[in-house]
This record gives sequence, C-alpha cells and structure tokens, in this order.
Amino acid sequence: MTDKSDLPLIIEEPAETILLKPSKGWISLNLKDLWRFRELAFFLTWRDIKVRYKQTILGAAWAIIQPLLQMVVFTFLFNRIGQISTGDVPEELFSFAALLPWNLFQKALQDASRSLVSNRSMITKVYFPRMLVPFSTVLSGIVDFAIGFVILMLMMAYFGFPLTTAIWSVPLFLTMALITALGVGLWLSAINLHYRDVGYFLPFLTQLWMFITPIAYPLSEVTETLLGGSTQYLYLFYLNPMVAVVEGFRSTLLGTPFPGWDVIGIGVGMSIFILISGLFYFRRMERTFADMV
Repeated sequence: MTDKSDLPLIIEEPAETILLKPSKGWISLNLKDLWRFRELAFFLTWRDIKVRYKQTILGAAWAIIQPLLQMVVFTFLFNRIGQISTGDVPEELFSFAALLPWNLFQKALQDASRSLVSNRSMITKVYFPRMLVPFSTVLSGIVDFAIGFVILMLMMAYFGFPLTTAIWSVPLFLTMALITALGVGLWLSAINLHYRDVGYFLPFLTQLWMFITPIAYPLSEVTETLLGGSTQYLYLFYLNPMVAVVEGFRSTLLGTPFPGWDVIGIGVGMSIFILISGLFYFRRMERTFADMV
C-alpha cells in the first residue's frame, strides 16, 4: 500500500469571485475590466462584421457603393450646381477622400447609440462590462473603411496623385474620428435606454453634423461664403472635431491646404473631452441599464 504521506500535496487556488453591488455617486471608470474581457470585445466586433451584410445580394460591395453614390450626389450639388471650387484636386476625389472618414464616424456613432438596446438580452442575463457593447460596434466599421481606402488609392493613381510623406498621420485622424464617435455614442446609448426619442433624433443629428463638416466644400469656403470673410466666429466652427479629421485626412493624402495646428488642437481637445465625459456619464447610468432595457 502506498503511504498517503508520500503523495504530492495539491493546493487548489480559490476561484475568482466577482462581487456585484449597486454603485453610488460618480464612480470610477474601472477600465481594467475592458482589458480582462478583451476576448469578448473581439467576439462582439467579429459578430457585427459577419452579420452586417448577411442576406444581402451585393454583400460587402455596399462598402464601395455607398461612398461612390454619395460622391456623385455631392459633386453634382455642391461643385456643379453650387460652383464650389476644389482647387487643383478633382471634384470626385475631393469628396470621396472626405467621405471615407466621415462614413466611418457616422456608422460608428449610429451603431454605438443603438448598441445597448440591440443587445438587451445580453445585458439582462450575463455580467460583463457594459462599455464593451458600444466599444465593439465602433471598431467594426474599420473593415468598411479599409475597403473604401483601397478604392481611394486606385482613384488617386487614376488622377495622378502620388502618396505624400504625411500618410503616416492617417491613423491619427481615424483614431480621432473613432474617439469622437465613441464619446457621443456613450452619451446617446445610455440616454436611449431611458428615452427612445434618441432613435428619432439620431438621423437628424448625423445629417446636420454632416452639413457643418467640410466634406464637399473646403474649409476656406466657410470663411469666404458663410462668414463673409470674417474670422471672428470661425473658432465656433472648429469646435466640431470632424472639421479637423476631414480636413487633416484630405490634406494628408491629397496635399490640400493644411487646416492649421489650431484647428487640429481644438479638434483633439474636443474629442478627448467628449470621450471622457461620455465615459463618466455611461458609468454613472450603468446601474439602471438592466431595469430600463
């Protein structure tokens, strides 16, 4: 017989215990949970990508068709009828280069704003950081952007526009667009659980936001046409972070006039402010999600 004293001693480590309790006041963001549940974030992002064009005839081709149709409309309305000059850059290329970061921002904003309502079954049954839901929907739009970016490169080659040395800054402007979309999406997704008016307000918000963003017109037209040459109220226009994103992205790829470091600085500051305020508001309202969904 084997002496029990000769057997190796196995010590089992206690399983991790997660204590759920209601929060009070302005609580901490507890962002470390996002890293602990990073695999779930990847799964949610991949799920959104797979189901996006499910049961559609054209499938992922919509990632190309949508900005191309928008480009045709913008070129016809603003450049042909409105006679807005785009300088040395062809009108089609001018609009398409701005539509790529804008569509990334718009889709991320719309999906993030509706994300909690769309995933109500998960929120009420399983514990995980609720912030992962809008975060994953924001990341899923990168695939559509990548497809459209390839088309943009082909258009640049067709029109004879070589890549500039500032192309390394493209990811910075895209990150800025995603940060802004996530910040606004956190606000609206939390509000949407209490007031479903957000679903009716969101299309109006994105449409209005698009028109105050220099997509089909250069930033110089804002001063000359809208403000009559005055720069007194121009900084109010710069409070829109997408002004810096669109103008910076277009300048980086096509060599259009750089918007200026003041525009970039204001845009970056507004993006960070929107994100931080959205994070704290989302965490404060998180305690009521399961009851309101």
